[in-house]
Amino acid sequence: MVKRRFTVIIEKDEDGKYIAIVPALPGCHTQADNLNDLDTRIQEAIKLCLGVQGAKETVPETFVGVHEIEVAL
Repeated sequence: MVKRRFTVIIEKDEDGKYIAIVPALPGCHTQADNLNDLDTRIQEAIKLCLGVQGAKETVPETFVGVHEIEVAL
């Protein structure tokens, strides 16, 4: 079994749902009510996205990082 690592960005929407996005796989995202379910769902979403792209295809890692900036208002 081949294992791959993906960066996942997690946000919380205005309704309190958690949203997971995989920057290296455009269109690969999911949501859940809690972080445990989100982890399971994003793993499933990644497998589905890779299945569509072809599991042997090289997936470029395009995510650079998260940057926090302070702005004086």
